[in-house]
Amino acid sequence: MSERAQDALAGAVEVTSEAELRELIGEPNRRAREKERASLHPLDREWLAHSPFCLVATSAPDGSCDVSPKGDPPGFTKVLDDTTIALPERPGNKRADGFRNILGNPHVGLIYFLPGRGDTLRINGRARLLREAPFFDDMVVRRNRPGLALVVEIEEVFHHCSKAFLRSRAWEPETWTPDAVPSRARLAKALDRPGDSLEFLEEYYGAKYAEQIYRD
Repeated sequence: MSERAQDALAGAVEVTSEAELRELIGEPNRRAREKERASLHPLDREWLAHSPFCLVATSAPDGSCDVSPKGDPPGFTKVLDDTTIALPERPGNKRADGFRNILGNPHVGLIYFLPGRGDTLRINGRARLLREAPFFDDMVVRRNRPGLALVVEIEEVFHHCSKAFLRSRAWEPETWTPDAVPSRARLAKALDRPGDSLEFLEEYYGAKYAEQIYRD
């Protein structure tokens, strides 16, 4: 920890027990405490059928964590039965941080979004990786058949309220400031790809980038 961070934390009081935590935030009411279910309700299935985006949280055996975004056309998550779902993997940067975590620790947490909605669907369970299955044929998008899928055996599923989105105003276009930070090309030039010219990166991450998202 840097000296600056140490100065910022001088006098801080850390929470170190659940008793302290509960003293600060209180106990959940019965509805919040008991709302999780062990299988999908038809309304959960409907949500998944319309959701184009989710976040997948994983943790390695050593405790290091990763949260990866997954997105495709609405309904990209295939419901195999009331306690099992599958997500296709698409071409990406091949880091596979979350997948490597799953190989050592199968516990995962997912949050599914509907653009414009503040409430979300949360699923927790145990995951495994498949390199082939008959249902891969149902996951073809733009002629891309996934070579890998994440299968999650559901242990908990519940809906989460919209307070975070209401506080952040995340879905209100008048609050959006996409140009407040440098473009993806400029970020890549400064952080990831200093050897490439800005002109090349602006073309690479420009209009043609969307044409490559289902290609290796």
